[in-house]
Amino acid sequence: MRVAASFGARFELTPDGLPSADPIPARPRGKKLKPVAGDFVRARPLEGEKDWQIEEVLERASALDRTDTRGRRELLAANVSMMVIVLAPQPQPDFFIADRYLAAAELMPCKAAIVWNKSDIAAPEAEVEVYRALGYHVINASNKNHDGIGALRDIMRGELSVFVGQSGVGKSTLVNTLSGGDVQRTGSVSSANLEGRHTTVSARLITLDTDIQVIDSPGVRDYAPGIIEPREVARGFREIHAAAAGCRFADCMHRAEPDCEVKAQVETGKISDRRYRSYLRLAQINRQLGADRY
Repeated sequence: MRVAASFGARFELTPDGLPSADPIPARPRGKKLKPVAGDFVRARPLEGEKDWQIEEVLERASALDRTDTRGRRELLAANVSMMVIVLAPQPQPDFFIADRYLAAAELMPCKAAIVWNKSDIAAPEAEVEVYRALGYHVINASNKNHDGIGALRDIMRGELSVFVGQSGVGKSTLVNTLSGGDVQRTGSVSSANLEGRHTTVSARLITLDTDIQVIDSPGVRDYAPGIIEPREVARGFREIHAAAAGCRFADCMHRAEPDCEVKAQVETGKISDRRYRSYLRLAQINRQLGADRY
């Protein structure tokens, strides 16, 4: 059985994510079991009840997590093999959040792609091309005219993808377009402040085809991956991780150390200054939220 959705202490299960299967209501045995969307679990029907009981969460191949304001690790989804980071002209794209999602994908590890949604409204900003130059899939998509939908389905085939990004960028609408129906509730961007509204309140696994599955996650206004060992932060930025091999010191943090190849490549423009600042921000967040435990 697989977890399709979680609502606090209540869960929906589906037999291996089959599209024709009705969700099975379930609850865990004990408080220590904390399944998330995408988890494979061992469960059994409870006599005289509609509910099943989740007995065990099976080993995860990967886990998408985040750090809460108290520095605690919170799991969001499991067994993800593709992260699709959705950006759009409205609400104003926050590329620092996109960078942190990409860092999470590198650290999990899993594949990652960038979708510039609502391309019928505006062409991608220049920052999007930075991701393409780094080797990430970049797709311009529009729910209105279906541009890019075929290309998006192609990269999702054979994967369990998770859609992430800011509130209001159109993740749930993309899922509906991909499915050819209305499987997810959608909303709109507030006209007062052009900020996104939360319409997806919990992560949900949806099977779009026999070989295409997606977890639609709630929109965010900020995000940081789970706390890691400080020197591992650079591994979340593939160009910084590659350049670090040329630093004078093996434990270089790429801040004030002499003969730092990362800083040298930032100065020459080989590494994006904004991506470098993004790395420094994540390193700082990591320290503030408790990385000193290492």
